[in-house]
Parts: sequence; C-alpha cells; structure tokens
Amino acid sequence: MITTPTSSMLRALPAGHRERLMRVAREVSFAQGTRLFEEGGRADRFWIIRTGTVELDMHVPGRRAAVIETLRHSELVGWSWLFAPHAYHLGAEATTPVRAYEFDATAVRLMCQEDPALGSSVAQWVGDVLAHRLRSARIRLLDLYAPYGSGTCV
Repeated sequence: MITTPTSSMLRALPAGHRERLMRVAREVSFAQGTRLFEEGGRADRFWIIRTGTVELDMHVPGRRAAVIETLRHSELVGWSWLFAPHAYHLGAEATTPVRAYEFDATAVRLMCQEDPALGSSVAQWVGDVLAHRLRSARIRLLDLYAPYGSGTCV
C-alpha cells in the first residue's frame, strides 16, 4: 500500500498538536514475527511506524489468519484505542524488524479531552486513516469477488 498524506501523522496534524503528541511517545523496536496485538485484545496503545512493515490480520476459524493490510513507514498501527470499547478489531504482526513510536492510549485520550482542538485534529486524522483503509478493503473485495473487478486501472 502506498502511504497517503492522511495516514502520516506528520502531514495530517498541525505542528503544535504533533509536537504535543510526540512528547508522550516512546521509541520501541519489534523483532520480525512479534505480535503487537491480537484481535479482541485491549487497545491500550498505538504506534507510528518509523521503519519496517506490520501486517494487519483477521482470525479465520480453522485457517491461518487472513492478512488484511500491510503498513509501512509513517503509518498508524492501531486505531481502536480511540473508540469505545477500546478493543482491537484486528491482529498485528511485525513482518520485518520494526522501529516505531509507541503512544499510551489513555494518556492521548486524556490530552484530547483536555484540549478539544487537539482532540478534533486527532479524531480527523484517525478518521481519515479509517476511511482510506475501508476504501482499500472495498477495492480488494471487488477485485476478488465482483464479476469485472473494481474497474480500477493499474
């Protein structure tokens, strides 16, 4: 997947809001094969990828997990932290060594409650990421199941 301008926090948030969020970020690393979270788990953190790739997957009974999307540099990993009940909707695994910024979801939600402008910016950013991912999933489903595909030219 190509990174879109809205998927990058660096491009999506005003500089002041970005700087405030980065104050609560910590740098983390994950080895290839590390599970960041499981579907249904408590969404208590999220990440911005610095280097490496993370696959989002979905549990399929009796089969291997189905890969839904591959995320790369500057992309958001985890959005469920923003919306109650704060449970991950998918799983995530590092498919290469990953370096990322990790954010404590509770701290960020509190910051957003205390500063409505920050909260609005974060909600808009995460909403844009979700909208992009839903469009991408729709196109992939059309390519798989529609009689003539999605109609997009490659």
